[in-house]
Amino acid sequence: MIAPVIEELAEDFEGKATICKVNTDEQQEISVKYGIRSIPAILFFKDGEMVDQMIGAASKEAFAEKINALLA
Repeated sequence: MIAPVIEELAEDFEGKATICKVNTDEQQEISVKYGIRSIPAILFFKDGEMVDQMIGAASKEAFAEKINALLA
């Protein structure tokens, strides 16, 4: 559902942030590790540590705002 938005964000933030998708059906250990119970779940990492998350679909602008805030 939000895959196109994630792909656009990956292009928009190329060289500034790494943005990727994980199939939680195939990578169940990641779901368990981060306590993902709802899809979509967007996790934000900074310096290798999870610093924030958004659960549920949101606009491209909302995701971009969050990413820009973390890059500041």
